[in-house]
Amino acid sequence: MQLPPPAVLLALCLGGGPVLAAETLVVDGAAGNSTMTAVFDAPLGERITAVSSAVACSASWEPKTGVVSGKCSVPLTSITVDADDTKTGHFRQWTTNKKSDPASCGLSARFEGVRFPAPLKADVPQAFSAAIPFVVCGRTREDGGAEQVSGTVVLLGTEGRLRIRARVEHFRREAYRIGPRFTEGWLARVQALSGVVAEEGAIEMTLFAAPEAWKAASPMR
Repeated sequence: MQLPPPAVLLALCLGGGPVLAAETLVVDGAAGNSTMTAVFDAPLGERITAVSSAVACSASWEPKTGVVSGKCSVPLTSITVDADDTKTGHFRQWTTNKKSDPASCGLSARFEGVRFPAPLKADVPQAFSAAIPFVVCGRTREDGGAEQVSGTVVLLGTEGRLRIRARVEHFRREAYRIGPRFTEGWLARVQALSGVVAEEGAIEMTLFAAPEAWKAASPMR
Protein backbone atom coordinates (compact mmCIF):
# COMPACT_ATOMS: atom_id res chain seq x y z
CA MET A 1 0.00 0.00 0.00
CA GLN A 2 1.41 3.39 -0.98
CA LEU A 3 1.16 5.89 1.86
CA PRO A 4 0.43 9.62 1.52
CA PRO A 5 3.29 12.03 2.28
CA PRO A 6 3.57 12.86 6.00
CA ALA A 7 2.29 16.39 5.47
CA VAL A 8 -0.88 15.07 3.80
CA LEU A 9 -1.50 12.55 6.58
CA LEU A 10 -1.00 15.28 9.17
CA ALA A 11 -3.42 17.61 7.40
CA LEU A 12 -6.04 14.88 7.35
CA CYS A 13 -5.54 14.14 11.04
CA LEU A 14 -5.85 17.81 11.91
CA GLY A 15 -9.14 18.20 10.13
CA GLY A 16 -8.18 19.42 6.67
CA GLY A 17 -9.23 17.69 3.49
CA PRO A 18 -11.75 14.88 3.04
CA VAL A 19 -13.01 12.56 5.78
CA LEU A 20 -10.29 10.11 6.78
CA ALA A 21 -11.33 6.49 7.08
CA ALA A 22 -10.65 4.57 10.27
CA GLU A 23 -7.03 3.56 10.78
CA THR A 24 -5.76 0.41 12.45
CA LEU A 25 -3.34 1.55 15.14
CA VAL A 26 -0.61 -0.82 16.30
CA VAL A 27 1.56 -0.66 19.41
CA ASP A 28 4.50 -3.00 18.77
CA GLY A 29 5.15 -5.04 21.91
CA ALA A 30 8.51 -6.18 20.56
CA ALA A 31 9.86 -2.66 19.99
CA GLY A 32 10.67 -2.16 23.68
CA ASN A 33 9.56 1.48 23.81
CA SER A 34 5.97 1.01 25.03
CA THR A 35 6.06 0.48 28.78
CA MET A 36 3.98 -0.27 31.84
CA THR A 37 4.99 0.61 35.40
CA ALA A 38 2.93 -0.43 38.43
CA VAL A 39 3.83 0.90 41.88
CA PHE A 40 2.46 -0.52 45.13
CA ASP A 41 3.66 1.50 48.10
CA ALA A 42 2.78 0.17 51.56
CA PRO A 43 3.04 2.95 54.21
CA LEU A 44 4.53 0.53 56.76
CA GLY A 45 6.02 -1.94 54.32
CA GLU A 46 7.71 -2.10 50.94
CA ARG A 47 7.51 0.03 47.83
CA ILE A 48 7.23 -2.51 45.02
CA THR A 49 7.65 -1.57 41.36
CA ALA A 50 6.62 -3.91 38.55
CA VAL A 51 7.71 -3.00 35.02
CA SER A 52 7.32 -4.28 31.47
CA SER A 53 8.47 -2.94 28.10
CA ALA A 54 6.34 -5.37 26.08
CA VAL A 55 2.95 -3.66 25.92
CA ALA A 56 1.16 -4.53 22.66
CA CYS A 57 -2.06 -3.03 21.29
CA SER A 58 -4.23 -3.14 18.21
CA ALA A 59 -7.05 -0.66 17.80
CA SER A 60 -9.31 1.04 15.30
CA TRP A 61 -9.01 4.85 15.35
CA GLU A 62 -11.25 7.34 13.59
CA PRO A 63 -9.26 10.61 13.45
CA LYS A 64 -12.29 12.74 12.58
CA THR A 65 -14.34 11.61 15.59
CA GLY A 66 -11.53 10.51 17.92
CA VAL A 67 -13.23 7.16 18.61
CA VAL A 68 -10.82 4.33 19.50
CA SER A 69 -11.72 0.66 20.05
CA GLY A 70 -9.39 -2.28 20.52
CA LYS A 71 -7.26 -4.23 22.97
CA CYS A 72 -3.93 -3.90 24.78
CA SER A 73 -2.07 -6.68 26.56
CA VAL A 74 1.04 -7.27 28.65
CA PRO A 75 2.49 -10.81 28.97
CA LEU A 76 3.01 -11.82 32.60
CA THR A 77 6.46 -13.20 31.77
CA SER A 78 7.55 -9.74 30.56
CA ILE A 79 6.91 -8.17 33.98
CA THR A 80 9.75 -7.90 36.48
CA VAL A 81 9.44 -6.76 40.09
CA ASP A 82 12.19 -4.57 41.57
CA ALA A 83 14.65 -6.23 39.14
CA ASP A 84 14.65 -9.15 41.58
CA ASP A 85 14.19 -12.75 40.44
CA THR A 86 12.69 -13.90 43.75
CA LYS A 87 10.13 -11.10 43.90
CA THR A 88 9.31 -11.62 40.23
CA GLY A 89 8.75 -15.33 40.85
CA HIS A 90 6.46 -14.58 43.80
CA PHE A 91 4.49 -12.10 41.73
CA ARG A 92 3.93 -14.69 39.02
CA GLN A 93 2.68 -17.19 41.61
CA TRP A 94 0.34 -14.61 43.12
CA THR A 95 -0.99 -13.60 39.71
CA THR A 96 -1.61 -17.12 38.40
CA ASN A 97 -2.60 -18.42 41.88
CA LYS A 98 -0.26 -21.29 40.90
CA LYS A 99 -3.09 -22.66 38.75
CA SER A 100 -1.83 -21.77 35.28
CA ASP A 101 1.39 -21.38 33.31
CA PRO A 102 2.76 -17.80 33.57
CA ALA A 103 3.61 -18.01 29.86
CA SER A 104 -0.10 -18.21 29.00
CA CYS A 105 -1.14 -15.44 31.39
CA GLY A 106 -1.16 -11.67 31.24
CA LEU A 107 -2.85 -8.36 31.90
CA SER A 108 -5.20 -7.10 29.19
CA ALA A 109 -7.69 -4.31 28.60
CA ARG A 110 -10.39 -4.25 25.93
CA PHE A 111 -11.99 -0.91 25.15
CA GLU A 112 -14.91 0.18 22.98
CA GLY A 113 -15.82 3.68 21.93
CA VAL A 114 -13.11 5.49 23.89
CA ARG A 115 -12.83 9.09 22.68
CA PHE A 116 -9.54 10.79 22.03
CA PRO A 117 -9.64 14.56 21.41
CA ALA A 118 -10.55 15.42 17.81
CA PRO A 119 -8.90 16.85 15.94
CA LEU A 120 -5.51 16.09 17.43
CA LYS A 121 -2.94 18.87 17.43
CA ALA A 122 0.59 18.14 16.32
CA ASP A 123 3.04 18.01 19.24
CA VAL A 124 0.41 19.20 21.73
CA PRO A 125 -0.61 16.71 24.47
CA GLN A 126 -4.39 16.61 24.87
CA ALA A 127 -6.25 15.02 27.77
CA PHE A 128 -8.59 12.03 27.61
CA SER A 129 -10.30 9.77 30.13
CA ALA A 130 -12.27 6.54 29.94
CA ALA A 131 -13.62 3.66 32.01
CA ILE A 132 -11.89 0.51 30.72
CA PRO A 133 -12.36 -3.08 31.97
CA PHE A 134 -9.18 -5.01 32.78
CA VAL A 135 -8.61 -8.77 32.78
CA VAL A 136 -5.82 -10.59 34.67
CA CYS A 137 -5.16 -14.22 33.74
CA GLY A 138 -8.72 -14.43 32.45
CA ARG A 139 -10.20 -12.90 35.63
CA THR A 140 -12.24 -9.71 35.51
CA ARG A 141 -12.61 -7.37 38.48
CA GLU A 142 -14.62 -9.02 41.24
CA ASP A 143 -17.44 -6.48 41.04
CA GLY A 144 -17.53 -6.55 37.24
CA GLY A 145 -16.49 -2.90 37.09
CA ALA A 146 -13.95 -1.01 35.01
CA GLU A 147 -10.85 0.98 35.87
CA GLN A 148 -10.81 4.75 35.40
CA VAL A 149 -8.02 5.61 32.96
CA SER A 150 -6.82 9.17 32.37
CA GLY A 151 -3.95 10.59 30.41
CA THR A 152 -2.82 12.45 27.32
CA VAL A 153 -2.44 11.70 23.62
CA VAL A 154 -0.25 13.64 21.21
CA LEU A 155 0.25 13.46 17.44
CA LEU A 156 4.01 13.33 16.93
CA GLY A 157 4.81 15.95 14.31
CA THR A 158 4.37 14.72 10.76
CA GLU A 159 5.37 11.13 11.57
CA GLY A 160 1.81 9.80 11.73
CA ARG A 161 2.47 8.32 15.18
CA LEU A 162 0.69 8.85 18.47
CA ARG A 163 2.19 8.90 21.94
CA ILE A 164 -0.30 7.92 24.62
CA ARG A 165 0.38 8.33 28.32
CA ALA A 166 -2.22 6.75 30.59
CA ARG A 167 -2.59 6.26 34.34
CA VAL A 168 -4.83 4.12 36.53
CA GLU A 169 -5.13 5.22 40.15
CA HIS A 170 -6.34 2.99 43.00
CA PHE A 171 -5.78 -0.32 41.20
CA ARG A 172 -6.78 -2.97 43.76
CA ARG A 173 -4.85 -6.15 43.02
CA GLU A 174 -7.04 -8.31 45.28
CA ALA A 175 -10.07 -7.34 43.18
CA TYR A 176 -8.42 -9.54 40.52
CA ARG A 177 -7.38 -12.24 43.02
CA ILE A 178 -3.71 -11.26 42.83
CA GLY A 179 -2.01 -12.05 46.13
CA PRO A 180 -0.82 -14.66 48.61
CA ARG A 181 -4.20 -15.41 50.17
CA PHE A 182 -5.48 -16.67 46.82
CA THR A 183 -2.40 -18.80 46.15
CA GLU A 184 -1.87 -22.36 47.33
CA GLY A 185 1.12 -22.69 49.66
CA TRP A 186 1.05 -19.05 50.70
CA LEU A 187 -1.91 -19.16 53.07
CA ALA A 188 0.18 -19.56 56.23
CA ARG A 189 2.21 -16.48 55.30
CA VAL A 190 -0.69 -14.12 54.62
CA GLN A 191 -0.87 -12.70 58.14
CA ALA A 192 2.84 -11.96 58.24
CA LEU A 193 2.64 -10.22 54.87
CA SER A 194 -0.50 -8.21 55.60
CA GLY A 195 1.30 -4.91 56.18
CA VAL A 196 4.27 -5.47 53.90
CA VAL A 197 2.72 -5.46 50.42
CA ALA A 198 0.24 -2.73 49.49
CA GLU A 199 -3.16 -3.93 48.32
CA GLU A 200 -3.66 -0.84 46.16
CA GLY A 201 -1.36 0.76 43.62
CA ALA A 202 -1.09 2.89 40.49
CA ILE A 203 -0.37 1.81 36.92
CA GLU A 204 1.24 4.06 34.33
CA MET A 205 1.65 3.30 30.63
CA THR A 206 3.51 5.04 27.83
CA LEU A 207 2.52 3.77 24.39
CA PHE A 208 3.75 4.61 20.90
CA ALA A 209 1.15 3.77 18.27
CA ALA A 210 1.35 3.98 14.49
CA PRO A 211 -1.13 3.27 11.70
CA GLU A 212 -0.63 -0.32 10.58
CA ALA A 213 0.06 0.59 6.94
CA TRP A 214 2.46 3.37 7.97
CA LYS A 215 4.33 1.01 10.29
CA ALA A 216 4.72 -1.55 7.49
CA ALA A 217 6.36 1.07 5.27
CA SER A 218 8.40 2.78 8.00
CA PRO A 219 8.91 0.53 11.08
CA MET A 220 8.90 2.24 14.50
CA ARG A 221 12.25 2.61 16.14
